[in-house]
Amino acid sequence: MHSDKKETILIIGGGLIGLSLAYEFAKKNFHVEVLSKKRSEAAGFVAAGMLAAHAEGLCNELLSFGQESQNLIPQWIKDIENDSEISCGLKNCGIVVPFENIEDLEKFNTFKYGKYLNKKQLEDQVYGINSKWKHGLLFKQDGQIDNRRRLMRALEKACTLHGVKFQEGTNVTNLIYEKNKFKGVEILNALGEIKSIFYEKAILCCGAWSKQLMNDLPIYPVKGQMLSIQGPINKINRVLFGPNTYMVPRDDGLVIVGATVEKKAGFNNGNTPQGIKSLQDGIKSLFPEALTWPQMEHWWGFRPATPDLKPIIGETHLKNLFLATGHYRNGVLFSAITSKLIYKVVTECKLNTKEKLFLEKFNYSRFTA
Repeated sequence: MHSDKKETILIIGGGLIGLSLAYEFAKKNFHVEVLSKKRSEAAGFVAAGMLAAHAEGLCNELLSFGQESQNLIPQWIKDIENDSEISCGLKNCGIVVPFENIEDLEKFNTFKYGKYLNKKQLEDQVYGINSKWKHGLLFKQDGQIDNRRRLMRALEKACTLHGVKFQEGTNVTNLIYEKNKFKGVEILNALGEIKSIFYEKAILCCGAWSKQLMNDLPIYPVKGQMLSIQGPINKINRVLFGPNTYMVPRDDGLVIVGATVEKKAGFNNGNTPQGIKSLQDGIKSLFPEALTWPQMEHWWGFRPATPDLKPIIGETHLKNLFLATGHYRNGVLFSAITSKLIYKVVTECKLNTKEKLFLEKFNYSRFTA
């Protein structure tokens, strides 16, 4: 496929999916350029970094997609760490999902993948958990990664080492195409200049902002507010995933608490008193003692959601323009498989049966037909 001339690809969006794609293509000898408006706004900097295909209760092709990605992640992270020399905090710590009654546990989509915990076993796994929880599921195969402090930085560094060019502060205002073939983009750069950039191929992965470039993409933002608290090291060793709140403990005792699900907030920036209160209520319902730990940071972000809460991955109606967006709550989990799958689609590599199924289920045309 590759000639002496380097193939080129434009990545529109510098979040976790954009960086994952840039890394995938650059290390396979593509010339890659990433356009991003403000990388710090990306959901990848905001998310808690759970690798929770089972604890999320995913089902059908989403569960299969998550499981496939979870299998790829250890080697993927190893490569990023080797290139960047930054540890990404990958931990196969297991995730505990608590339940008040056995009926709810047995209705949970993925309960057959978890280990049942009675009340005593639950309290042994998470010493200090609220006594209202009577049963639990332990998903030993699930874990976490420190995306906010480590993975995003490691990917940025690994991309740079592989020659990826970044244009930060760049607002892509229009797609340029001719006779249904992608040609390039019009941008407003950091200096306020309007320019056209021409590229052979591009991948649109602007997360919650994707609709601004393709109006028929049914992607909308779902705001999530989060906070972190500083606990004692090793006080909580498992991720605790409650019905409305989760607590993700890092190695240094920092605990990430999230996240509100605000479907009607649009792109309204900022934390709100109601948002912070609901997170504190969540802490109380899961692990009351943690309410006394000092709060360190508050932040928010926008998940890219679609009507069926599945991502949009693959080709578009424009030749040479591809999509990798709409990952909703699972951008961190899905990043490894998304980058592998899109690389295969763009370079026309042979797909296996599962990959064909994913592209069929997650295609753009399901919303435009």
